[in-house]
Amino acid sequence: MKLPILVIIATAAFLAEALLAAPLRPNILFIMSDDHAWQAVSAYGESRHLIQTPNLDRLAREGMRFDRCLVNNALCGPSRASIITGTYSHINGFYNNSNCRFDASQITLPKLLQQAGYQTAVIGKWHLESDPTGFDHWEILPGQGIYYNPTLIRNGQRIKHPGYVTDIITDLSLDWMKQRDPAKPFMLLCWQKAPHRSWEPALRDLDFDHDRTYALPESLFDDYSGRGLAEHDQNMTIAETMRLNEDCKLTVPRDLTPEQQRVWEAYYTPRNAAFLKKNLTGRALTEWKYNRFMHDYLGCIKGVDDNVGRLLKYLDDTGLATNTMVIYSSDQGFFLGEHGWFDKRWIFQESARTPLLIRWPGQIRAGSVNKALVSNLDFAETFLDLTGVPVPDRMQGHSLVPLLQGTTPADWRNAFYYHYYEYPADHHVRPHYGIITDHYTLAHFYAPDVDYWELFDREKDPGEMRNIYGDPAYARIQTNLVQEVFRQRMELKEPAQDDPRAFGGNRQSPTPLKTGADNTAKP
Repeated sequence: MKLPILVIIATAAFLAEALLAAPLRPNILFIMSDDHAWQAVSAYGESRHLIQTPNLDRLAREGMRFDRCLVNNALCGPSRASIITGTYSHINGFYNNSNCRFDASQITLPKLLQQAGYQTAVIGKWHLESDPTGFDHWEILPGQGIYYNPTLIRNGQRIKHPGYVTDIITDLSLDWMKQRDPAKPFMLLCWQKAPHRSWEPALRDLDFDHDRTYALPESLFDDYSGRGLAEHDQNMTIAETMRLNEDCKLTVPRDLTPEQQRVWEAYYTPRNAAFLKKNLTGRALTEWKYNRFMHDYLGCIKGVDDNVGRLLKYLDDTGLATNTMVIYSSDQGFFLGEHGWFDKRWIFQESARTPLLIRWPGQIRAGSVNKALVSNLDFAETFLDLTGVPVPDRMQGHSLVPLLQGTTPADWRNAFYYHYYEYPADHHVRPHYGIITDHYTLAHFYAPDVDYWELFDREKDPGEMRNIYGDPAYARIQTNLVQEVFRQRMELKEPAQDDPRAFGGNRQSPTPLKTGADNTAKP
């Protein structure tokens, strides 16, 4: 049940007292990484077998693996804003990473849980510009933060920490759990920086893959034939956009100590010299860059997985595991060479789909797999539902509790609405919106220089390579999907004219045209 905001606030004090006397409510440990592709979680069984993630696999083995978790705007800040508000970007006001600042006065998940008697903390990457609110404790990276010897801001005070960022965020999370009030339930957001660009692994993991040569994705050299200007005119390819110096480690990262730099150079320097001697060009250079990217990105993933293991061990050792729900996810997916790309942003599956693993012993059937369309929008409502806190009527997700209990409501969503805004920074991806169903992806690309639709049948074309918009064989499906887009835009209160601030900078915003199934403007 959703209630007006004023009712929520008025009842918070009563809930704090009444719910503390109720049966034990679960602790919530929400571990989130940044840019962790579902393809790089071995529990998902991706065909390239990129990496083994035993601790994440343990969550899947002892809990539920969600195979169809989608984000509504595949970008770091907007995704985080949606997670803590349960709303789309046009409701919470955080559209992009370029010029948005989170409005901390709005109702959020941590505020509601804090008012209901939960201890709340966020440690790690925040990336919402304004200071966290609704938390008893916060310790966050400034902006993106750095991998080696990072500074974090603890309740407003900057503190530099020696070591590797993934270890440090985990250390601080463990410290907070040890020092919390054991008489109260808690929600801890342990939000890792890794494996965000520029993919710098822990020094101990530099040789983790023993110079493995990785299988190339089938679409690494995609020429985008049959697709529109957006795909042809982006700036996120491994071949052209990925930088040899910083991204591919031809230069030494900043902020290393002399001893750390010696370890770093002992690994990279001879390999870099061998690469430069070959003087690679064309496809051979792209393949080399892809393999260096995979080494560094997956090395960061190994560090995340190892630290998930540390957190799970603490829960086991202290007896907290029984009544602690552990959630692992990422702020969105990531391209690992598919379509020749890295990064995210697009409505396509590698970008919009994110890993989601949830464990709660005795409450979620171990080893279960869920294929319903779920979303990061659902997290806030799920946590509120579990803790007995009424859900504000502004939230736009759905509680996952029925799914966690093994049942799918008859009215569960069968199409999910997506909207990406940021343009032209940073990777020149055109704004677009659309819907994703079990079988289809429909997208409308719009900007001053584009206005067109694309449709993909993922059952026949899982790589989303063949645009079938306008194919007579799909006429009825196309019409229904376009109608569903505009039905959801209306239901979600999406304005016809986008906020001019949505795209970054001060330029005038593109206006989404109200087009029909024949791709012509409606009156």
